Amino acid sequence: MTPYATQGTLTPTPPFDFDKSLDFLGFFAPMEGEQTLAARALAKAVLIHGQILVFEIAVSGSIEQPHLDYTLHSDRPISDTTRVAAEDRIAFFLSLRDDLRPFYAIGWDDPPFAPVIQRLYGYHQVKFLTPFENACWAVLTQRTPIPIAKKLKHALVERFGARLPVGDQRYSAFPEPARLAAADPAELLELVGNPRRAEYLQAAARAFSGTDEAWLRAAPYAEVEDWLRAIKGLGAWSATFVLLRGLGRMDQLPVGEARLGEAAAKVYGRALLDTELAAIAERYGAYRGYWAHYLRVGA
Repeated sequence: MTPYATQGTLTPTPPFDFDKSLDFLGFFAPMEGEQTLAARALAKAVLIHGQILVFEIAVSGSIEQPHLDYTLHSDRPISDTTRVAAEDRIAFFLSLRDDLRPFYAIGWDDPPFAPVIQRLYGYHQVKFLTPFENACWAVLTQRTPIPIAKKLKHALVERFGARLPVGDQRYSAFPEPARLAAADPAELLELVGNPRRAEYLQAAARAFSGTDEAWLRAAPYAEVEDWLRAIKGLGAWSATFVLLRGLGRMDQLPVGEARLGEAAAKVYGRALLDTELAAIAERYGAYRGYWAHYLRVGA
């Protein structure tokens, strides 16, 4: 048992199907093996202001009236401020506050897409745990096969992250940006094995450590996109990737996403021109990012 623990309940915006969140995490390569998945339950570690927490979540209620009961574990006392920050992190990670009903209202009137909604009904986008982790993954996967990127990410966690045992499991948390920003560049280079990759990781760490995540979540899309693209090593694709999968900014389509076209072809029955894809997405307005995510997950 950890010396400190606290419990609470979160109420997702319905419809919410936690089983589909767990299904997604079961095949999401960037986080593979970084959490414990069980029947209707999840346990994962996160760093919040230098304190490691392991959150255990179990669902109760129904898809239309869901509740998530959580327990936070730590090796230090858990203040009210830390508990509230952890609740916010869990809710944001699992997109608990996303209201899918307007998105579904559009999708039910899109006959080829309606079966995708039926299969994924209640699935709220599972993001990267933090947008900084997402940005680091974008750097690690540049011209690098996924298996190697996963090993590099694991090395970063082991050296600069934190660990906490809960029960018979040992959970590791991805480092916060300030920790990587202050890292010895030579040590970081030794871990990731490429000077440009090490430089880009540290550039992202310095940028994120000096910025309020609340601003990244709420500021105008174009401003946040410009901010991300100003980070050395993050181009147009990486910026939209972080906006969608790390910040939940669903009002734009991902840039240069070949897999989206492939997924759309399966759903709509033929290969679509970029103009046709954009025209369909336009119907979804502020939910075009959710439409794209559902296409990819459904495929």
